[in-house]
Amino acid sequence: MHARCGRHRRPRRARALLALTVLASTLAACGGDDENSRPTLNWYNFPDDSGALQEAADRCSRESGGRYRIVYNKLPRAADGQRQQLVRRLAAEDDSLDILGLDVTWAAEFAEARWIKEWTGENRRRATEGTLDVPLQTATWKGKLYAVPYNTNVQLLWYREDLVPEPPTTWAEMLDMSRDLARQGKPHYVEIQGAQYEGLTVWFNSLINSAGGSILNPSATEPSLGPPAVRAASIMRDLARSPAADPSLPNQMEDQNRLAMESGVAAFEINYPFVYPSMKSNNPTLFKNFRWAVYPRVDADRPSRPTIGGIDLAVSAYSRHPDLAFDAALCLRDRENQLNAALKGGLPPTLRALYDEPDFMNEYPFSKEVLTSLESASVRPLTPAYQNVSIAVSHTLSPPSDIQPESDVSTIREQIDEALRSEGVIP
Repeated sequence: MHARCGRHRRPRRARALLALTVLASTLAACGGDDENSRPTLNWYNFPDDSGALQEAADRCSRESGGRYRIVYNKLPRAADGQRQQLVRRLAAEDDSLDILGLDVTWAAEFAEARWIKEWTGENRRRATEGTLDVPLQTATWKGKLYAVPYNTNVQLLWYREDLVPEPPTTWAEMLDMSRDLARQGKPHYVEIQGAQYEGLTVWFNSLINSAGGSILNPSATEPSLGPPAVRAASIMRDLARSPAADPSLPNQMEDQNRLAMESGVAAFEINYPFVYPSMKSNNPTLFKNFRWAVYPRVDADRPSRPTIGGIDLAVSAYSRHPDLAFDAALCLRDRENQLNAALKGGLPPTLRALYDEPDFMNEYPFSKEVLTSLESASVRPLTPAYQNVSIAVSHTLSPPSDIQPESDVSTIREQIDEALRSEGVIP
């Protein structure tokens, strides 16, 4: 006869211990306070060295009331490596991915491939409420929302007040100032991204939108370009052939621009806000004259439209816990976590109200200019073929000093048209 049928009696103390053990295991199996019993939500995002993302994951896990635990998984540092890892795993229908940190250029591609879920109903309302309009455009494809903006970014004009008391408002004015400084034998370079990579596409996109045009038509079915594109290419060529051009322009990316400005050879720099704390730390003397303004205009009577960056949070179509993942994503980008990411990691928030937050304004003395820029900003072409579109632009316009505005724009138009006609996921 089996012991469970009650034939073999145990001492009273042993029976009590057995009952407690059974009760504890039953509570754990039913999803009690045991951490291992909670669903795990895997959040894949860029590697953050500030600790803000890990703190967000920990806070949201605690505040979920035991409903889930968020594990922050770091993607590779390079954007191409991040995208490649996500594409491969989603193509394999990997159900261990729940929340995805997408570069602002990926939502259309991932949505078209049906790798991410649409935000609808109450989730959509909460995602859009109080969120800046332009970042929301990066998360939208064919009128549907596929992600929630987590953070954003935008370039400003940085300049030395000891060389230029008042910042230029247009590209033409900035080049004239640079030439004048060069004649005086003073630092005069305009540091900007001229290497053959995504940064060159961003430069072109900012200029063409500032000139009143766009790379693609509104429906993203064919290239737009036209006269604004020729003007954009002309500005890039003119800078590259002027004294304003750093000799390293064809090889420069954001960090090389930062270092050049900190070394004292430049008067101007087009770059993201990360250069501010870097200058403060690396060259305190020069920092005293380090100032900022909104991105230069193409036309004096038309606001500039710099291209935004940032990260959007999407829910994987293969997540085993999609409802929890939507809720967790909203928590990860809520007011407290966005403010912490801004203060610790230097990531401009996507919630409009935070730009009136005293702590943020103190940490970001240029917050007004960032907000002004974001409210009139442009986005990179929204298309599943964005990778090919970007390559067509950056390869054709490199090096900037060799640009032939009309013929190069024609080449870009042909290559983009071919890219839009292609099918499948770009490798």
